[in-house]
Amino acid sequence: MEETGKESSLDKAAAEDAQRSLVLECAMQAGNILLQNGAEIFRVEETITRMCRHYGVESESAFILSNGIFITAGNEKESVYAQVRHIPVRGAQLDRVAAVNQLSREIVEGRYTIEEVREQLKRIETMPRKTKRMQVLASAVGSACFCVMFGGSFRDCLGAFIAGFLLYIYVLELSQPRMSKIIGNIGGGALVTLLCIFMYRIHIGDALNHMIIGAIIPLVPGIAFTNGIRDIADGDYIAGAVRMLDAILVFMCIAVGVGVVITVYHRLTGGMLL
Repeated sequence: MEETGKESSLDKAAAEDAQRSLVLECAMQAGNILLQNGAEIFRVEETITRMCRHYGVESESAFILSNGIFITAGNEKESVYAQVRHIPVRGAQLDRVAAVNQLSREIVEGRYTIEEVREQLKRIETMPRKTKRMQVLASAVGSACFCVMFGGSFRDCLGAFIAGFLLYIYVLELSQPRMSKIIGNIGGGALVTLLCIFMYRIHIGDALNHMIIGAIIPLVPGIAFTNGIRDIADGDYIAGAVRMLDAILVFMCIAVGVGVVITVYHRLTGGMLL
């Protein structure tokens, strides 16, 4: 009887350890999805902690950087667990962030077992991106709208629309799959400027500066820059500084691309009106 009791106790402990490991693995996966798709550091930490606490893992401790997650757990009552995962810096996909946020709320409401959470996370991780056609169209419409915001005329908006349309074809077909971030953004800035100069010379557009500013907006890493500021404001100085540096590097590359084309054109033509 004593041996049976010991075996039963060991089986129960093993089942609890397996359950705890699954909870921590799901928490890591949720954090991975959030961080990879543009969420703030505090949101990642909060989601991991909320999931672990709900499923009874009290000893969890998470340390989040802009490109990495460190999770540990373990005390006299809970077995030791540790995992480190590298998260490459990428573009944002906010529908996945919103889906994980909603899942986190539903977990706290008690709607899912941990096994169901794992399946939901797999579903969120495989959510399809917007089609290339939709991304190109969004870039074109966004460029035209920002051109209006910066004071462009109807013809300026038309030029920005065309430049934004062609820019994102370049981004999707050439820059992202085949170039580094630095070269891709320099090329994008140069391409937009060349397109806008060409349209300006054939009288599609009244103000070259409005056209360039509007069409360049799809390249600007607004989410990374904003999150960097928020992370620094929340005291996550390392993560915030990394994101800010990444965004500033992109800004500089875009400026180099635009500046080189304008300088060359100025030297070839003796000046131009903006």
